[in-house]
Amino acid sequence: MMTVSVNSWWASLCVVAAINVLAWSASAVLLYRRQDSQTLEAFALLRLQLVLSAVYVAGCAFRSIVPVYDVPRVVMLDSWISSVFVGRSVATVAELCFVAQWALLLNAISRTTGSALGRTVAMMLVPLIAIAEVCSWYSVLTTSNIGHVVEESIWGFCAAAVVASLVVISPRCTGALRQLLNVCCVAGIAYVAYMFLVDVPMYWTRWIADEANGHLYLSVGQGLTDVASRWRVSHRWEDWQHEVAWMSLYFSVAVWLSIALIHAPVSMTRAIARDRRSSSVVVQTTR
Repeated sequence: MMTVSVNSWWASLCVVAAINVLAWSASAVLLYRRQDSQTLEAFALLRLQLVLSAVYVAGCAFRSIVPVYDVPRVVMLDSWISSVFVGRSVATVAELCFVAQWALLLNAISRTTGSALGRTVAMMLVPLIAIAEVCSWYSVLTTSNIGHVVEESIWGFCAAAVVASLVVISPRCTGALRQLLNVCCVAGIAYVAYMFLVDVPMYWTRWIADEANGHLYLSVGQGLTDVASRWRVSHRWEDWQHEVAWMSLYFSVAVWLSIALIHAPVSMTRAIARDRRSSSVVVQTTR
């Protein structure tokens, strides 16, 4: 029987997933209402952000409804749709789209401010996360958590690189735009701290424990067969408790960030316009 704790947590994931889909839909409607007020280049960027966010929001909604604990093959639903192969495939596509959103925005900010560092980091983000996804698949297939250690370290490094880029860019901006970038920096620092103080050590501890217990890992070939055909249904809190924190944050806060990135180019443009108007007023007053 499903415990009350697991039932409540799973239900909350499903409710948040529904809210996220509605929020994305509202963003799509708002975007197309703003179409006439945007340049063709700006609207193209907004539309691409919308499409990338749609993939990420849909992927996280799917994984909220069909949660999977990859390495031990623990699932909620007894169905092929709950297989680790399906869940990991959805996650891979969704996460690449999410990081592409960040790369697009960072590139746009860097071009506006003339930051070579920002443009370089923006170009690196998607390839680095693609490597992280390969590491994740390695762990999922072989059941060795060392791949997750490398994967999460790459995510943390990428976030730190983005923060460093924004720190360099921020002094080149004024007023509202600088405040917006500073908020992004604070959020990025919190994420980096979580990754290197909580997430990476968690997977490292699991790998050390497996090594100490003489855990027998699968080959990549064995893993491919295993993830597509084996899953263990469990509704016990003991099996899910270590996944609750990161899944809850990932399927809520991370999705909200993805949706916010749809509106970020508009916010950035407005901030630049406000700063220019303020500068114009100062110049006129001085004269």
